[in-house]
Amino acid sequence: MATHDDRSASSGGYPDDGFYPASGSSGGVHHFDDGTQAFDASTKSYDNTGYTPLDPVASHYEDDDDRRVFGWNGGTDLGLFVLRVGLGAAFIVHGLQKVFGLFGGPGIDGFAKFLETSGFREARILSWVTGITELGGGILLVFGLFTPLAAAGLLGVMVNAIVVKWGGGFFGAPGVEQEASFAVMAFALLFTGPGRAALDYGRSWFRRPLFSGFIFLIISAAAVATTLYVFRSV
Repeated sequence: MATHDDRSASSGGYPDDGFYPASGSSGGVHHFDDGTQAFDASTKSYDNTGYTPLDPVASHYEDDDDRRVFGWNGGTDLGLFVLRVGLGAAFIVHGLQKVFGLFGGPGIDGFAKFLETSGFREARILSWVTGITELGGGILLVFGLFTPLAAAGLLGVMVNAIVVKWGGGFFGAPGVEQEASFAVMAFALLFTGPGRAALDYGRSWFRRPLFSGFIFLIISAAAVATTLYVFRSV
């Protein structure tokens, strides 16, 4: 708090501010006026409210509030890691089914026949593209590498699958429940990024996930539109 001596010179006080030695001692009292206080003539005192922190942010520290500032944390990294690895592993299995016929899958020929019956032209090429996208995208997600690209590719595949199977309803074997769930998870990773437990950590798209997410979302939408309007005949 500021210290002022407002006594008149005649009463032994000092009308101005400064350093004055105390009588009978070598010490003194430091008087100062930094321009933040106004003299109130009615009370003959100075207003010290200028020294009271009025800013709520500044007051926060004086209230001894020990709550931790909200920010990115290890729990977020763990959640994204589990989501990323789980979704990636599921697509790796689906890709192996389509490309190599493993785990009871149809293989390239069997999946190409399915695409033909669903009204697609150049079914064999699309079969390879779909299988490689699922397999490669799943591997990239597991390692957290080029995550926006992988998520966008898998999102595009799932949107195509939803369009093809939409007539079967949402639930059940012919429905799109699984495809819709995978699409939502891929969409989420597209904008959140892989988390810090990933090979993408520190890369430009990791630091700006919202911007990169929109860019790859546009690419994914263009791929879906091309597949449905160029390669599908019905």
